[in-house]
Amino acid sequence: MRKSAADRFRHLFNRSLILLRHRHHHHPFPSSSSLSPFSRSRFFSSTPFSMASDSPFPVTAQNINPKVLKCEYAVRGEVVTLAQNLQKDLQANPGSHPFDEILYCNIGNPQSLGQQPITFFREVLALCDHPAILDKSETQGLFSTDAIQRAWQIVDQIPGRATGAYSHSQGVKGLRDTIAAGIEERDGFPANPDDIFMTDGASPAVHNMMQLLIRSENDGILCPIPQYPLYSASIDLHGGFLVPYYLDEATGWGLEIPELKKQLEAAKSKGINVRALVVINPGNPTGQVLGEENQRDIVEFCKQEGLVLLADEVYQENVYVPEKKFHSFKKVSRSMGYGENDITLVSFQSVSKGYHGECGKRGGYMEVTGFSAEVREQIYKVASVNLCSNISGQILASLVMSPPKVNSLHL
Repeated sequence: MRKSAADRFRHLFNRSLILLRHRHHHHPFPSSSSLSPFSRSRFFSSTPFSMASDSPFPVTAQNINPKVLKCEYAVRGEVVTLAQNLQKDLQANPGSHPFDEILYCNIGNPQSLGQQPITFFREVLALCDHPAILDKSETQGLFSTDAIQRAWQIVDQIPGRATGAYSHSQGVKGLRDTIAAGIEERDGFPANPDDIFMTDGASPAVHNMMQLLIRSENDGILCPIPQYPLYSASIDLHGGFLVPYYLDEATGWGLEIPELKKQLEAAKSKGINVRALVVINPGNPTGQVLGEENQRDIVEFCKQEGLVLLADEVYQENVYVPEKKFHSFKKVSRSMGYGENDITLVSFQSVSKGYHGECGKRGGYMEVTGFSAEVREQIYKVASVNLCSNISGQILASLVMSPPKVNSLHL
């Protein structure tokens, strides 16, 4: 069954590609405007006739940053570009292919596939963006009481009650207070709002850490294979070296400590200075959920080897197997008795995943622990260069970490 489905897909895909190429037979090579940046880099970097001296443009593929050329991001790469061209062809020539619709499943984007947003979240956002209606009598009939109450709390935390103004570079202090309280409730250990850096989704937070840790191509980051390609792309962009460690499919895509040690030693033998370990839990794309004992081993490994633990925990709400339970690496490390001076840990969270799927709102944060004061100053400096993350995303991140609870409404 699986093989025949795959064969049928391959046949339809190839047939559509042939039809598309035939329709544009006057253009044997795709124009640069129709290619993704990834396709263009491959095309131009291997084409001898696009030398800088022959180009009317001062910037060519030969004189841009080579790290950009090296970077690849498959989830928005060549297959997606082909799909977009097929979609344009379907719109211009209905019935030209053996299908009439393309569903984009190359990236987790649930609302584009029909998932409805959480009403509470959207009501709070609407009220915060237009606080003048909070005092209107009509608002009581249009919005839920708990959304109105939460919106009042949030606008009182935002300086000037202005969601259109810049915030503190780490994010609105009151919203970080709420997030820290949510982390503390989840883990059972204290969380400091000053450790929270709010970002436009988790991706910028990952880039910030790569920018901080990678000094040259001799600096390596241990990354799982399979992985979410954000990590390989960000390592390439910042000029580092990806040190792969392989998850074991036979054990449910388990993370084995002997494999980590093997890859670490292999990297060291090549002169690579390994700076950090990336762990995606729950896994993407594998979906595994690490057990607490395995997590303790990972924490101990990082402590012994002096590695920064980069914990991608954006899927913490997406655990559907009853016997599996998500435990944050912060909780695990603190339960082992390790504090700020024992292990350096950065945890990533996003509003794009979980049950909320607010991908386009671009909200997220990183919790940064175990860094010296002087390094924290540098992290803050980089955050300040970006001014701040968007306020709607900040509000959503606070709502995700502090959703309404049964019987919690105070009238």
